[in-house]
Amino acid sequence: MGVCTDICVISNAMLLKAFFPEIPTSIKADCCAGVTPEASETALRAMKSCQITVE
Repeated sequence: MGVCTDICVISNAMLLKAFFPEIPTSIKADCCAGVTPEASETALRAMKSCQITVE
């Protein structure tokens, strides 16, 4: 999937959720980082709002 929270992780997680909405999708927040801490937090909040579990 990638390691950059606010670029590759969010885009791939959103694609997975869009194509397979019934399959639980989760992200391990401690395994990725954003370009900035603020960008990372924003991306994690966006994923949570799209029913992606952030662990």
